[in-house]
Amino acid sequence: MATSIEDNFGDEYYQHLPQFGASLGELLCFFGVKRTYGVGGDFVANLINALEPHVEVLPSSNEMHAGFSACAQAELNPLGVCMTTYTVGSLPCVSAAALARTEGLPVVFISGAPGENEVNSHALHHSVHPSTAWNTDLDAALNAFRALGIRAERLQGQRHSGQPNIAAEQCLDLLTYAYLNRQPVFIEIPRDLINQPTQSLRLPSQLAQLTGDQQLSLSGAELIARNIEKKLTAASSPLVFLGEKLRLNQALLTKIIAFCRQQGLPYATSWFGKGMLDESDSLCLGSYNGAFSEIEGKAYIESVADYVLELGTAISPSDTNNAFSSQTHAVDSHKNKTMLKGTSRWEQDISVVMDLLQSAHLTPRKLPAQFGDGVIASNIDSLMLGYHNLAATINLAQGELSKPYIFVPEVGSALFASFELQTLNGDLGRSYLANPWYAAMGTCLPYARAIADQLIEMGSKQPILVLTGDGGFNFQANELINLQKQAANVTIIYMRNNIFHLGKAGDAPVYACNHLAFDPKLLIQAYGGQGHLCETTGQLIDCLVQSAAVGGLHLIEVPTSTEPEYQSEITKKLNTYIGFRNGNEEATSAWKTLCGE
Repeated sequence: MATSIEDNFGDEYYQHLPQFGASLGELLCFFGVKRTYGVGGDFVANLINALEPHVEVLPSSNEMHAGFSACAQAELNPLGVCMTTYTVGSLPCVSAAALARTEGLPVVFISGAPGENEVNSHALHHSVHPSTAWNTDLDAALNAFRALGIRAERLQGQRHSGQPNIAAEQCLDLLTYAYLNRQPVFIEIPRDLINQPTQSLRLPSQLAQLTGDQQLSLSGAELIARNIEKKLTAASSPLVFLGEKLRLNQALLTKIIAFCRQQGLPYATSWFGKGMLDESDSLCLGSYNGAFSEIEGKAYIESVADYVLELGTAISPSDTNNAFSSQTHAVDSHKNKTMLKGTSRWEQDISVVMDLLQSAHLTPRKLPAQFGDGVIASNIDSLMLGYHNLAATINLAQGELSKPYIFVPEVGSALFASFELQTLNGDLGRSYLANPWYAAMGTCLPYARAIADQLIEMGSKQPILVLTGDGGFNFQANELINLQKQAANVTIIYMRNNIFHLGKAGDAPVYACNHLAFDPKLLIQAYGGQGHLCETTGQLIDCLVQSAAVGGLHLIEVPTSTEPEYQSEITKKLNTYIGFRNGNEEATSAWKTLCGE
């Protein structure tokens, strides 16, 4: 005869057990989650109802956008959370999961699933099951996420009548894994588990205790610090180069910047680290990427620095972040360099070395002469707007605002022009969030949506500036409905040339992204925003200043020429390099000239 939990462990214990849905809500709150993004559906309906008392369950225009918003959320919080229904909802999130996997973002992808009592020989309407199949595939989404190298599990219900299920403990393990390892996870939750009793959890009093406050298990930090101390003392023009791993470790980044200021050490970051530094700081050289860089600190990095302390860069270099493997990245090839990649969890090894350096007997240097504002403000004298003077114009406009922008560029020409923008301190601690290639187009508006939610929670009026081409915008315009519902303070600069121009290699119809009759200014009005047309640098500055003062949703259409003189310097260099790699003789000659050969 089956034994009930109540009979087995007693009524007092049984009454102590929470329902799984409530336990999951408490777990998300413990990890600092205040909102989830997603799309409703039959298999996730019970979960939505269970979580609503604990977190905001916010809609997205589609599942992929929900995943992208969760990625932006994870850039700014301990976890990002996306919630969808079974397979037809979770499988469209795979692009966002690839982004989270590549960027090392702790995103939790939650999917409803068939109840364990529904699994039998019949094909469920959301299962991947062609009519010719001999078996029902219930694990399609699990396998898809696992194929990306993501930990993916389906929660288990009760396996013995006398024992509560372990679903809450499974979730705690998965959320802890995502948090500690900065990796996405995928969780399928059978819908009949939501209202079942689960084992009660004993959580730490605070999130930081999950790390166990463990000491660094690696030895030799004192020897590394001593070696760095000797090299810093011998160097006349040192450089600290900060990698993108530090953007998710604010405490360590703050410690390093404080050390640089204490010692008068110039510092720069990689393209993927852009936005984590205040580029107006007198010691900041900006965001560097070899021959493709357009920053005033470039000369110091490439021709002056005689010792480089490289901290928190990727173990395996990315071609995008390392000058597209063009061998022009001076930090990569510097002969006098110490690299601390951060090979222990949460870069504890770097942190311990920095503590030792801060207590070392180093003589502070006199602050070097001002390196400039971190960006080159050239081409602003050209009245006609284009990518060639877009960043310089925005930098001037930003100087007139009471609060600086948070920049959200879209993949394409807008992304490469955005590396010339000046990022300043803001309320979020990050002033630039971008998807550098991995999920292709379609992320800037979902990112802006998550940033706006965070700012609203903080009571901040800081403006968000989205930079996008018309191709990228058309991928995601349906997300405007959620920006409207938020009353978000977002301005969209819409660079219009009616084609997918970056990487264009012919005249096939696939490159056409617009119709000449399309009027995005009317579209933004339909979403309660204001549309503007700017064709000159002066018009754009005035419009940006006025839009920030008014607040709300704005779209600024900028007609953009595709002629080379109207492209950003970075894009021109990239197109030249691509042509060189493809064997184009003219591009090869131009590239060699660019490299001084």
